[in-house]
Amino acid sequence: MTKIEHIGIAVKDLAAAGKLYEKLLNTNVYKTEEVASEFVRTAFLQTGPNKIELLEATAENSAIAGFIAKKGEGIHHIAFDVEDIEAEMQRLKNEGFVLLNETPKRGADNKLVCFVHPKSANGVLIELCQEVK
Repeated sequence: MTKIEHIGIAVKDLAAAGKLYEKLLNTNVYKTEEVASEFVRTAFLQTGPNKIELLEATAENSAIAGFIAKKGEGIHHIAFDVEDIEAEMQRLKNEGFVLLNETPKRGADNKLVCFVHPKSANGVLIELCQEVK
């Protein structure tokens, strides 16, 4: 893992949250995107080297809708940049971590992604991200 790629924050209203974080971080949302396979709409902000991903559910059965229903709005995951997602997935499996997907899948922001189950990471959902080249 080379760096924290972004912090994901679950929100009920993407437009309202985008405005709030634009004021808070003194920067603009630079990209919005829908990831239909995950039933989520995203907005990205960046300040310095740090990125925030806001996540809004597009369906009641999405993971984000479930997260908000259970825990409310807030930090959903921490994403780490990796050079070789498949090698990192294998390394983590060998170390005993439980992965939520067996193969990388397409995520937002031109990334391949994989999630590590929070039960194997002290309650924190971890996302691995590799830039699609």
